[in-house]
Parts: sequence; structure tokens; C-alpha cells
Amino acid sequence: MESVLLYILGVLIILIGIAVSIGLHEIGHLVPAKLFGVKVTQYMIGFGKTLWSTKRGDTEYGIKAIPLGGYISMIGMYPPGKDGATRSSSTGFFQTLVQDARSASSETVGDGEEHRTFYSLPVWKRIIIMLGGPTMNLLLAIVLVGIVLMGFGTPQSTPTLASVSECVLPAGSEKTSCEEGDPLAPGAAAGLQPGDTILSIEGSPIDSWAEATEIIRTSPGTDLDVVVSRDGAELPVVLTPLLTERYAIHADGQQVTDASGDPVTEEVGFVGIASQTELVPEPPTAVLPAVGDNIGQVANMILNLPDRLVDVANAAFGPGERDPNGPISVVGVGRIAGEVASLEEVPIASKVQTMLGIVGSLNVALFVFNLVPLLPLDGGHVAAALWESIRRGFAKLFHRRDPGPVDAAKLMPVTFLVVIVLGGMSALLIFADIVKPVNLFG
Repeated sequence: MESVLLYILGVLIILIGIAVSIGLHEIGHLVPAKLFGVKVTQYMIGFGKTLWSTKRGDTEYGIKAIPLGGYISMIGMYPPGKDGATRSSSTGFFQTLVQDARSASSETVGDGEEHRTFYSLPVWKRIIIMLGGPTMNLLLAIVLVGIVLMGFGTPQSTPTLASVSECVLPAGSEKTSCEEGDPLAPGAAAGLQPGDTILSIEGSPIDSWAEATEIIRTSPGTDLDVVVSRDGAELPVVLTPLLTERYAIHADGQQVTDASGDPVTEEVGFVGIASQTELVPEPPTAVLPAVGDNIGQVANMILNLPDRLVDVANAAFGPGERDPNGPISVVGVGRIAGEVASLEEVPIASKVQTMLGIVGSLNVALFVFNLVPLLPLDGGHVAAALWESIRRGFAKLFHRRDPGPVDAAKLMPVTFLVVIVLGGMSALLIFADIVKPVNLFG
């Protein structure tokens, strides 16, 4: 029962984190819009039916039933059509979308409020308003990643042993236990025990696990004089690494893979010991690079999104497993958070660290995704404003008539298609996260 409650708590924490992230994103739009004099009629968290609202000045603040986003409503999002028209005699589905967008925008503008419309602002002010939301997500991500890295730290291997293997099993072996005839592992033969801390090897002080493994892997068949600390006392042992086939690893501890993605093996010294890990706080200089790496990963995922979605569909409707580094929906994120919260063997500090890290990563995703230059995303409005600036710049350069604001309403057909695609993508990811969730815990 307790694990179920912890699971629900983990999901609720993530939902609150998402709601706060969305709320701050919209505040990032709201504050500059009001500072620049734009009339904002609504600030809403969620979509659908309004559950609660209150009005302050020109703006209605509220919460809606479907917590999958949010928005602010600014008057005059789209300029009138040519010669001030909001309707035309043209027919057709997409043309109707354009006309309806113009008409709806025009209806928000009251008498004498033309100077408070969004489209009447200079380009740079519109860009600031539209970038305010993603910028707020980026700042929140930096704060959360900073708390995770500097306050809690990152898991790092230590020279203290977590386990000592009894025997030597080849790399890739499916055996999980030792059998009669299996060769004794050098660590066990030397009398090493879990909890021992390696102090020195061949007289060289050992300050990190990487130093110890480097000496061991490059010394097969060599008797190494090792000093370990056990129960407060220093104990000398002789350790002879065995030449065996092991998976190759990078300097950061990750496995080396070939062009096809299969792990690469190499013959190195092996003693059969594993290290304990501990959280080591990082300096402030590590925060921005970590956020930058996360931004790069999200951008790469977006660039390869069609292939990633095909993989998700194949896994959801076939026998394959989900890629743990692939895209997931809010359902998947909540599920992972619930599983982390319900794991009894994970310390509370590590659970808090993981939750903060998840919310931080979500804010990075919101930052990058909203910069995609397609309406209705923020990046689409920025792209339209930049195009307007370019047009006006060329008109001024060649002494032509000012072409006026870009008629972003003409992009409504594209907006409609983007919404359909995003809806389909969300439905696929939610379905996959229900029937074939990402497995991070084996």
C-alpha cells in the first residue's frame, strides 16, 4: 500500500512541476506584453472548460480542465486583411480558416484600442514577448539543474568496493551465478571484501576509481601490491589481474560501440570488483554545460523526430522494446516519476534529485520545442516577425512603400496541419507509454 501511495505522490509531484513550468512560461509572455502596453484578456493554465478564474484589470486569470498547456490572449494577434478587410468573398476550407482567424482577432479589438494590439508593436517588442515564454523555461531549467548538480551532485564511482565477484565470467555471458569449474576471480582470491577502500596500488595513492581501474586493466598477469582500508585498519594484499575479454569503455565510463551499435570488447586485466557510487557536488561552472548538452540532445531528437516516432510505433504495435532515450509523453514521464518514488532501495535524497532533474529536463524540452519556427509555436511567431523586419528593411533600402505587418493569418492552414501532426504525435506517444512503456529499471 505504501509503495502505491509513493507512486501516486511521484506522479503528482511531476504534474505540479509541469503546471508550474507552464504557468511560468505564460508569465514569460504576460509580463513583457503588459509592459509594452498590449491588452491581455486571458491568462490560462490548461485547455477546455474553465474550472476557476478571477479578473484583475483587463485580464482574466484561470485554470482549465485539461492541464496539457496554457496560453495568454492578446488582442489583435493578426492584422486586418488588405485594405483593412477581415472577410473576403473567397471560399474553401483553408481560406475560411484564414478569414476566421482575422475575424476573431478583429473582434478582440475594441474602439480606440488599436494602439494596444499585438500586431501594432515594433518587431523587436513582439520577438521579446514571444521569446519570453521559452526564456522562462530555460531559466527554470538552469535553476533546477544547478540545484541538482551543486546541491545534490552527480553519481561518481569511488575507490570503495560495492561487490567482489567469486568467479570470472566472459563478457556477454548469460550466466548469473558461479558454477563448479569456473575460474576464481583475482579479487576474491586476494581476499578483497565489499566495503574495502583501495588506498594505494604499487605505492601510488588512489584517489578515484578511474585511477584504480586504469592500473588494473593495463596490468594483466602482474602481481600488484595493494593497500586497502577495512574497518579502520590498513590491510596489504597482492592482486594479480587476469587477462580476459571485457567490454571496452570510454573515459566517461560508457561502453564503446561499433558502427552497428554493438558493444566492443578488448582483452584487459580483470579482478572482478565493482565500486560504490556516491553523490559528489559539482561546481557552478558545470551547470551551463550540462544544460547545453541537454539542449543539444533535445534538438537532435527533434531533428530526427520522424525516425524516432517510427521506432515508437514499431515498438508499440510490435514485439520490440522502447528506446529509453526516445521521446515519451506526459504519461510516460509521470510513470517514470511514480516508479522512482516507489523504489524502496533508493534514498529520499536521490528521489528528490531525480524529480528535480526530470522537471529540469522537461523545461529544456519546452524551451527547445517552442523555438521550432512553425505556428502555433512561439518560434513561428518569431519567424513571422523576423520576416516582416526583413521585408521592411528591403523596402526601406530600395525606397519602396512600407509593406506593413506580415499577414500571419495566411499561415493558418500551416498552423492547422501542425496542430493535427502534434495531436497525432501526442496520441501515439500516450498510447505507447500505456501499452509499451519505457523500461528504465529492468
